[in-house]
Amino acid sequence: MNADRPGEFDLIREFFAPLAKDPGSLGLTDDAAVLTPRAGSDLVLTKDMLAADVHFFSEDPPEAIAAKALRVNLSDLAAKGAKPRGYLMGLALPSDWSPDWLERFCSGLADDQKAYDFKLLGGDTIRSSGGLLVSITALGEVPSGKAVRRTGARPGDLLFVTGTIGDAAAGLQVRLDPAFGQERVLSAADSQYLCDRYLLPRPRTALAPVLLEYANAAMDVSDGLIADCGHLGRASDVDIVLDLDKVPVSRAIERIKANSQDDFLRCVDGGDDYEILACVSEENAGQFLNQAAAANCPVTLIGRAGPGTGIVTVTKKGSPLHLDEPGGFRHF
Repeated sequence: MNADRPGEFDLIREFFAPLAKDPGSLGLTDDAAVLTPRAGSDLVLTKDMLAADVHFFSEDPPEAIAAKALRVNLSDLAAKGAKPRGYLMGLALPSDWSPDWLERFCSGLADDQKAYDFKLLGGDTIRSSGGLLVSITALGEVPSGKAVRRTGARPGDLLFVTGTIGDAAAGLQVRLDPAFGQERVLSAADSQYLCDRYLLPRPRTALAPVLLEYANAAMDVSDGLIADCGHLGRASDVDIVLDLDKVPVSRAIERIKANSQDDFLRCVDGGDDYEILACVSEENAGQFLNQAAAANCPVTLIGRAGPGTGIVTVTKKGSPLHLDEPGGFRHF
């Protein structure tokens, strides 16, 4: 161990204890947190792991790495209609970590804890034999029996998505190959916007109570829009018709679409959007749209569920598209 760096207990006391303000964390002075759900609530638990040079770049700002680790989990909680409660963190630090890097990482955690009312409850820190690894287990609360699941979509439901789709996948391509943006006539501002969308997801936590009220099923878009429509359809035993012309996209993705339909499809189904898919009955669609607007969360109607077994049909100008290759992010 480098003598200039704190040991495990000093590290906990100096960097992480200031983030642990929930009484259930016990100030990180014990081996476990003790948490009591609020009366009439169920706990919702989710976990996402992020690995250097798989889910982010090793050279990314530590504040942004911390924020992404929290936000991908907050997105899962939002899709269940859950209010964030707290999180456990596993942190595997590479051999060249420094106190300055860790201070900046914790600053990123602190900023998002404040923004999303989300507190550290505990965790573990170890030395990594490879690159940086961040594992977050997030806890949220929903009224008992009310969590919004993937399994509740019904034939006839309308399919909505939040925000814009494809930005993160395009941002990754810009990071991997700067010529990608140049060849598709993206401005410097467009390229920067896409890179920011890849690095810093925007979890739709404000939509959670609206989903609780109106959604029959919901999930976040992490593996790619078409792939995740399939996940939702199979879980609910419905087929989904997705209207590609209605998928909301940014100006930067519009430029890519104008240049190459194949690139556009790869971005739309590339993953890392962390927007929310929601199935809402036709009779509740108007109220859902109104309440989403009141929550300052843009939602767009992009398709419909029908009887079936999870088949996704992608249409353009009313006609089915033949997609040669299955899309979506591959975890292995």
